[in-house]
Amino acid sequence: MPPMIEQERQEIRERFELTMDLYELGEAMMRQNLRREHPEASEAEIEELLVAWLQKRPGAEYGDAPGRPGRLP
Repeated sequence: MPPMIEQERQEIRERFELTMDLYELGEAMMRQNLRREHPEASEAEIEELLVAWLQKRPGAEYGDAPGRPGRLP
């Protein structure tokens, strides 16, 4: 494989790894927030609250892109 292509692939891998690291950090921060808000909750309950939060997507209910929400055919 030409060096430029290999370098581009490595950069893509690194960016993806960084994206996943940031996602995991955000999830850990939200778990901590949920523990503070619900100190009596078990780990299973915290996990349920986290999943519900991820599904609701506060602030991005209609996606992350600007514009009006629409339906796909």
